[in-house]
Amino acid sequence: MEELYRLSKNLRDLRKQYGYTQKYVAEQLGIVYQSYQHYELGLSTPSLQHFIMLAKLYDVSYEDLLE
Repeated sequence: MEELYRLSKNLRDLRKQYGYTQKYVAEQLGIVYQSYQHYELGLSTPSLQHFIMLAKLYDVSYEDLLE
């Protein structure tokens, strides 16, 4: 549960740091923005493919997304 909270917070913080909207990030992942919104709210977790895409989008390691 704690890992999910950290992931959702990190995704939100990184998105804001880069100045991206939830809609923009969702488009980069090929999903609807509500699905991405659920990642940031901690209601669902990204698939492995989306996790990798998010790390690349934000130019961070996988570990950085979970720290």
